[in-house]
Amino acid sequence: MARFIDELKRTHTCGELREDDIGKEVILFGWVHGRRNLGGVVFIDLRDREGLTQLVFDPTDFEAPLEIANEVRGEWVIGVRGKVRDRGAKSDGTSLRNDTMPTGAIEVIVEEAHVFNSAKTPPFPIEDELDTYEDKRLEYRYLDLRRPKLQKNLITRSKLNLAARTYLAGKGFLEVETPYLVKYTPGGARNFLVPSRLYPSNFYALAESPQLYKQLLMVAGYDKYFQIVRCFRDEDLRIDRQPEFTQIDIEMSFINQDDLFTMLEGLVFKLFKDGLGVDLHERYPDGKFPRLPFDESMRRFGNDKPDMRFALEHVDLTELVIEHKGGGVPLLASIAEKFENGTYRTELPDEIVKAMRIPAEHKLSRKQLDELEKACKQMGSAGLARAKVNEGGAWTQSAFAKSITDDMRNAINAACGAEEGDLLLFQLGDVDRVHTVMANLRVRLAKQFGLIPSVGTEDGDWNLLWVVDPPLFEKHENGWAAAHHVFTRPHDGDVEKLGTDPGMVKCYRYDLVLNGFEIAGGSIRLHDPEVQKKVFEVIGLSEEEGRDKFGFLLDALQHGAPPHGGIAFGMDRVAMLACGTESIRDVIAFPKTQRSNDLMTGAPGLVDEEQLTDLNIAIADASKTKVRGGA
Repeated sequence: MARFIDELKRTHTCGELREDDIGKEVILFGWVHGRRNLGGVVFIDLRDREGLTQLVFDPTDFEAPLEIANEVRGEWVIGVRGKVRDRGAKSDGTSLRNDTMPTGAIEVIVEEAHVFNSAKTPPFPIEDELDTYEDKRLEYRYLDLRRPKLQKNLITRSKLNLAARTYLAGKGFLEVETPYLVKYTPGGARNFLVPSRLYPSNFYALAESPQLYKQLLMVAGYDKYFQIVRCFRDEDLRIDRQPEFTQIDIEMSFINQDDLFTMLEGLVFKLFKDGLGVDLHERYPDGKFPRLPFDESMRRFGNDKPDMRFALEHVDLTELVIEHKGGGVPLLASIAEKFENGTYRTELPDEIVKAMRIPAEHKLSRKQLDELEKACKQMGSAGLARAKVNEGGAWTQSAFAKSITDDMRNAINAACGAEEGDLLLFQLGDVDRVHTVMANLRVRLAKQFGLIPSVGTEDGDWNLLWVVDPPLFEKHENGWAAAHHVFTRPHDGDVEKLGTDPGMVKCYRYDLVLNGFEIAGGSIRLHDPEVQKKVFEVIGLSEEEGRDKFGFLLDALQHGAPPHGGIAFGMDRVAMLACGTESIRDVIAFPKTQRSNDLMTGAPGLVDEEQLTDLNIAIADASKTKVRGGA
């Protein structure tokens, strides 16, 4: 190996050579992707993270490299020295160039070769289109990562990180690292806990975000902070969630919500331009993303992260049902009776009625409707009420058709904009369940009708918007809880409602949504100690409890805290959407499974009894816990 690497240095990557390089002597290193012996002439496709180059081992030119060419197999690691030539043409003049690959105009005639390492036959092909189960690919992740698709994904992610750092540094932001091992504070997601050896019975928490630290940096006068940071949440996993994830964390002083939006919109434009080569100014010429109030988003789409690439909007019929006292439908009448005193407009409803119009051009068979109803039941609904609109607005195929009054039916048709041939789908009952079911139905039907692709985006249809002005509190069985975190600033005009009507208090919290995914979220922070005290009172947190849980931050806010606010970008989700994949695991080098384990390394793993003793930890039920060295 002394000659290769020590003397012969790599001149090009395997995806770099083009027609202009014909005649050059080059040195390439990489993995054997494919090998073909055609009548004594051996062709090898050499692969690295940048692409493929075809190598030619021809005995009429050099014999020594041919011996190596006959020896190597797939995934062997080799180095070659040779000359670039045109792929040429057949005797009939047909070109031998391969227009489907960037290096398809050339090949390298090998003069010298060396085997760095042989390789076992891999458990699955190193190619993008394969049907190997994901568990097997995760077990051999270092092989899976050789696939061109995953390498392209991680290259794109690296470009996104670089673009973020370049933009933020250019805007005067300082990159500051904050601790991973932190004090546990309530609220938000479940934390991973880490036992302290030096302080028996005490635990660190792994930071679910640098939230408190970035606020402290604002108090410390650092003005503009960012960090591409690892965060941890002990939550049940899903396709776009991992126990450890990465976010671009940002905080700014002396700003309002509009100031932050302007800064962040610039960042998103930069990410798309440098990471994907997409100029968002073609869609948003003023450099601004539209804004949608939270309440309107819930009413029209059933969630606070609506995909705006298609219609299929919801219609809230609750007030109409109250006005008509159920319109002859017992199920609807039972909801209307709860609002006989007209309190619907001033109180948060416990139950609502919503409908979605399916235009006549989108046909649904009886089997498809049954499948939709089954899906609704799996989400906790009692079923899927529906009505087909016929000539004159009459309903068929509906359990409501026999009892509903003409006035009620006509009012619903008008509210939904229903015409002959349209289908109306209904959900009623618990607010959260109705929103969830209808929101999921909307997206499912959009994919079924071809309004959006099943995965990713098409034709550059990147649809971004801000969802703004949500409620500060959520109603729980035992009272009120902060919907985001307790340091979110309420609207100035709503401060007086903290003591009288907490459910109607709006706040300066915001989410950035891209094609139905929340990719960023944050808030303007509460820096007024008096208002902070009122927020604590709403959620039932005494001053003593507040000091116990957040004392260090409360002290800091009383030592000259500037107005400030921030946001965090979920880089895993941004990369997932940018790369057009359906799984967040495809843009993370070494992800966990949906069972939150690592099949490659075996994490989480067993520990020795001595290690537990050192940490002053005892296993509660030793019979159910396998620990090396005993119970």
